[in-house]
Amino acid sequence: MSAAVVPEHPWLLSGTLTRPPTMVRRTARDWVVDSLCFLLALAWALFSFGDAVGPDPELALNAGPGWLVGVDLVLGVWVSAALWLRRRWPLALAVATAPLALFSSSAGIAMLVILFTVLLHRPLPTGAALVAWHLATTPVYLALRPDPELPFWPAVAWTVLIVGVAVAWALFVRARRQLVLSLRERADRAEAEQQLRVAQARQLERTRIAREMHDVLAHRISLLSLHAGALEFRPDAPPEEIARAAGVIRASAHAALEDLREVIGVLRTESGGEQSPERPQPTLGDLPALVAESRAAGMRVGVVDEVGQAAAVPAAVGRSAYRIVQEGLTNARKHAPGARVTVRLAGGPGDGLAVEIRNPWPVGEAPPAIPGTGTGLVGVTERVSLAGGRLEHGRDAAGDFRLAAWLPWSAR
Repeated sequence: MSAAVVPEHPWLLSGTLTRPPTMVRRTARDWVVDSLCFLLALAWALFSFGDAVGPDPELALNAGPGWLVGVDLVLGVWVSAALWLRRRWPLALAVATAPLALFSSSAGIAMLVILFTVLLHRPLPTGAALVAWHLATTPVYLALRPDPELPFWPAVAWTVLIVGVAVAWALFVRARRQLVLSLRERADRAEAEQQLRVAQARQLERTRIAREMHDVLAHRISLLSLHAGALEFRPDAPPEEIARAAGVIRASAHAALEDLREVIGVLRTESGGEQSPERPQPTLGDLPALVAESRAAGMRVGVVDEVGQAAAVPAAVGRSAYRIVQEGLTNARKHAPGARVTVRLAGGPGDGLAVEIRNPWPVGEAPPAIPGTGTGLVGVTERVSLAGGRLEHGRDAAGDFRLAAWLPWSAR
């Protein structure tokens, strides 16, 4: 998952829009809003009490019975103070103050704030039930505390208008916050998907490096094993042959170390190390050197080249063909030492490039196995599949082992 995005000015946002989403704490904006709500509700409670005990009680705002004025003031101050709990327990506070809608005038502003909070933070059916309760209690409230200036129905309409404004405002803020949260989730999801794509690309690149490392090092190490085996079985060979074999072993080991150093350099570059230029990748033009290297190691390799316009072979196709031949020669050295290997290349633009490596199936006692990963043909299959070609391998009708691939070669 992606890391949480920290807003540039979190104190300007509501606590529900800051991170983390659980255990939301008040921001500076929340403290300001809560303080204003408390002061406004307390001011209305004091104003309602002062109006009820004014010099002209007949014009007092919904004065009602005399005993109710003092009780109403206490309840209004209590509900105003309880507004500090509205963010944590809005529904419980709404249920506890619901009976006050029947008779309390001083708690009017506080109950509107509670109604606004429930509509904002709780499911809409819950908020709709609270709105219905306030509207249903309006006739009872006006019967106990009639308005001295407005008739009954205009007073009901005025109450409905005030509640409607509070509901509309709450729904607007709710929709806006949901939009902000949905946009944030979409941005987080896009960031997570981007990180996943980067991780997949890195994994694919590491797989490519591992495949190249296998193709190159398996070829080099098999040559080392072949020459070392010759020295082991021919300790009485002339000094010239021993020196030549030792030179080939030294050169192959040096080349293997260079290839290993290159791969490690690429991995260090991915980890933040210094970048080193990659060596040129092999192409179809490097096949003669590959065959000559195998012949120098004692292999009997025959080449049949029937490729038209070999210089026009695309670099990617030539590189795949090189790796296929390299893997075929490596497998022949491992599993059929001493057997004659035939490499055949054919094709042209528009027809594709056919690559075939064939060697007789080993007869008699199996030679000592050269250690390997056993994934060489798997890597070749994946390479050919990614190139859009076809690959076949196994014993044919003549009993020979055959590795054959076809690679697309566009006429353009």
